[in-house]
Amino acid sequence: MELVIKTEWIVNAFIFSLLGVTMFWISFLVIDKLTPYNLWQEIVKERNQALATVVAAMCIGIAIIVAAAVHG
Repeated sequence: MELVIKTEWIVNAFIFSLLGVTMFWISFLVIDKLTPYNLWQEIVKERNQALATVVAAMCIGIAIIVAAAVHG
């Protein structure tokens, strides 16, 4: 079996991964602005474990939605 590497596939994967990461980051920033406090400061400086767990669950949910949107 011959291995065929198509550069078109690699370019498409790179473009869609950049698009997915960008969409994820923008959605995280929007949610950060909608909350009454700074998520990053609360998690890192105040070491709020409960908030970190909620934000992690939110990130997983956003990632699933972005992956489904990119996949089609």
